[in-house]
Amino acid sequence: MQTIDLVIEANWVIPVVPANTVLKDHAIAINQGKIVALTPSAEINSRFQAKQRLLLDKHILMPGLINAHGHIAMSLLRGYGDDLPLQRWLEECIWPAETKYVDEQFVEVGAELAIAEMIRSGATCFSDMYFFPNQTAKVARQSQIRCQIAFPVLEFPSSWAADADSYISKGLALYDDYRAQPLINICFGPHAPYTVSDKTFKRIAPLAIELQAGIQVHLHETANEINQSMKDYGCRPLQRLANLGILTPQTQCVHMTQVNHEDIDLLTDNGCHVVHCPESNLKLASGFCPVTKLTDAGVNVAIGTDSCASNNNLDLFGELHTASLLAKAVAEDAAALNSHQTLAMATINGARALNIDEQVGSLEVGKAADIIAIAVDDLEQTPLYDPASALVYTHNGHRVTHSWVQGKPLMSDRQLLTINKEEIMLKVDFWQKKLRNKK
Repeated sequence: MQTIDLVIEANWVIPVVPANTVLKDHAIAINQGKIVALTPSAEINSRFQAKQRLLLDKHILMPGLINAHGHIAMSLLRGYGDDLPLQRWLEECIWPAETKYVDEQFVEVGAELAIAEMIRSGATCFSDMYFFPNQTAKVARQSQIRCQIAFPVLEFPSSWAADADSYISKGLALYDDYRAQPLINICFGPHAPYTVSDKTFKRIAPLAIELQAGIQVHLHETANEINQSMKDYGCRPLQRLANLGILTPQTQCVHMTQVNHEDIDLLTDNGCHVVHCPESNLKLASGFCPVTKLTDAGVNVAIGTDSCASNNNLDLFGELHTASLLAKAVAEDAAALNSHQTLAMATINGARALNIDEQVGSLEVGKAADIIAIAVDDLEQTPLYDPASALVYTHNGHRVTHSWVQGKPLMSDRQLLTINKEEIMLKVDFWQKKLRNKK
């Protein structure tokens, strides 16, 4: 018998790969941070001697969720500028607040708050694009969560950098600092076509190829963005980025609510990924991402929450529920984006978008043990005929009980193990009073 670190037995396991699979009464064997077996529970004792055993007989085990896009420090701006369209929201509320208040301490506390919320609602990996990314990376490392940090690049100054060259220089220094960290990947985050010049995009393109680093960019978010690009550049934003060499298999296109056939061809020809943020898009009335058309064309579609300022929560299970219903309405097809396809968006599809699918995104032997357990024994989940359906359609973020990254527990029985909830609440209270008094 092989001696291993941990065995988790559960009523159901949804491994995501193979697709459309639900395993009854199975166990996952974990050793040195990796999955070494996924087998029927009845066989586990004859194969492994575990240092720790955990029986979760009223739970579903699945890969940890991947929040593929957000601005997590903006959790401190939750509800700060509600019910405004995108441009007014940015120009009248968010950008002025950021100019006044965003510094290293703001980002550190906002990151702590967001990471705690994400762990409690099932995320084991996130992507972030925000100022002072060094602070977000530090908090992520302390919290032992997996992440991609897309350092922002803009033409105008902020409290973090003075100009595009400064953003890139600081971002490359961050890349060097974290290149040996297995849980943290650093990539380029040119904010959007309307905030980044051709010159800067041309500089980023070869750097990203040289470093084999991803590029995440807000793209085709509103109809106005398309119209302005046609006026200023004579082409749609996606075509402009293609001309500048930005579209590659490591490019993550966030939002994509304004999409035509030519756009889909560009995405498929260049192997780009789309990150769908349904609730943020709905709240800001930005439009609808045609998820079914994209997936039918072979485009990999992941999912993200965007920020708490434009969403108000970081609950990916809620995001999955919205994404599935919205896809059905947009496609006018009740069979569009079924529950297994929806779960894949927040797991293996997110891993592919972040170029970490060889490590995480599914429960397969050899992959890192990034796993969550969801309790499904309460009134709201009963009766349970289809575990995958129950996860997508019955709002389960608050039912996540356990979380592991590389086999290390981040939460047990709803108790955070790597973050102090009470300390976070005190820090957030300070910032709330500060922003409220000067709003």
